[in-house]
Amino acid sequence: ALFDIEVSPSSDIKADLRDVVICGAQDLEVKNRTALIIRFPFRVWKTVQKIQGRLIRELEKKFSKKHVIFVANRTILDKNFRRKGLKIRPRSRTLTSVHESILEDIVGPTEIFGKRTRISVDGTKIMKIYLDPKDKDKNDVEAKMSTFSAVYKKLTNKEAVFMFPEA
Repeated sequence: ALFDIEVSPSSDIKADLRDVVICGAQDLEVKNRTALIIRFPFRVWKTVQKIQGRLIRELEKKFSKKHVIFVANRTILDKNFRRKGLKIRPRSRTLTSVHESILEDIVGPTEIFGKRTRISVDGTKIMKIYLDPKDKDKNDVEAKMSTFSAVYKKLTNKEAVFMFPEA
C-alpha cells in the first residue's frame, strides 16, 4: 500500500516516503472494526511523524473499515542491562519511558493534553488520557478512542481511557 502511494503521480507525500520502511504490521480486532498497527524502525520515526496525518488518511482510504495506527519500534533494557555489555542504561530505554512514548505514538497526530492515574480500591490502575481539545479533526479522533485503548492494552498490557477534557 505504501508503494502504491509512492508511485501515484498525484501524491504530495511521495518524496517523504522514499526513505520510510516498515518493521511489521499487525491486525487487532476492536469491537466492530479492525485496527492496523504499523511498526516503523526508530531511525525513520522522525520522518514518519512529519507526514503522519496525511499518511494515515491515505492508508485508511486504502484499507476501508480499518483504523491505522503508527508505532515506533523501541528497545526496553531491563535492570541487568550490563549483560549486554553496556555501562549505563539510557533513560529512553527504561520500561516507563518506552510505554510513555508508545502512548504518544498511538494518539499521533493528536497531542496528549493531560494524564491522570486512577487507582481503585482493589488495586487496579486506570490511566485517563486527555487529548488536545483544539484538535482540528475532533470527530475523527473521537471515533478512534476505543481503538487507542485496545491498542495500548495490547502493546503495554496497561489499561487506558482516552477522552477530551470538558470545558
